[in-house]
Amino acid sequence: MASTGLILLGILAGFFIAGIRILAEYERGVVFRLGRFIGIKEAGLRWIIPGIDRMVRISLREIVMDVPPQEVITRDNVSVKVNAVLYFRVMHPDKAVIQVENYLYGTSQLAQTTLRSVCGQAELDQLLADRDDINRKLQEIIDLQTEPWGVKVRAVEVKQIDLPQEMQRAMARQAEAEREKRSKVIHAEGEYQAAQRLAEASRVLASEPSALQLRYLQTLSEIAAENTATIVFPLPIDFLKPFYEVARGPAGRAAGGGA
Repeated sequence: MASTGLILLGILAGFFIAGIRILAEYERGVVFRLGRFIGIKEAGLRWIIPGIDRMVRISLREIVMDVPPQEVITRDNVSVKVNAVLYFRVMHPDKAVIQVENYLYGTSQLAQTTLRSVCGQAELDQLLADRDDINRKLQEIIDLQTEPWGVKVRAVEVKQIDLPQEMQRAMARQAEAEREKRSKVIHAEGEYQAAQRLAEASRVLASEPSALQLRYLQTLSEIAAENTATIVFPLPIDFLKPFYEVARGPAGRAAGGGA
């Protein structure tokens, strides 16, 4: 009897140990009894009936999934390769097990088809410049489709867009032409402003003859400070007239006055 009791005790102990399950803080257990869903086990030490109950572990942590590069033809008929990154997590573990066979595989396939569809509806310039709008559209569509599975898509980010070599060369030529155009416009604007300043300076000098003479003297001083050879500098006759009057003397002035 004692041995029989020990055997029964051992069987009960083994039966009890076989039903022990430990769930981490980020895990939930979806329990099925004889094939029927009976509830969700929280984190910690849990026990199920061995051979009758079956528990499926579901992680509640956010999953980062890389969407493989997809061949896309944009609305303006440019062939590109686009890949993205998907951020999602399970909000309802029971739906993730019951409503879909493999929620990870299903979410991945849905992300690939949606990426091709959304990028194919956009032109190349929009695809390159308006990534925020593309990302938002992807997130909204995928999140709507995965909601019945208990999956919440937090964000979708287009990671890389690979262009054909000929398209890259064409865009490089276009960018170079644009930079050259801006350079010419800036140069022309500078010439225009310089011409305006010269016109203003000429009006000031024309209104003040003494200012023009001072400018001549300043220019002579600047040239003299440099190591230069012989310099021929034109001077106006009005500038030399006072010296000419002094050289002629009183007699010359009187004769000039009599004449």
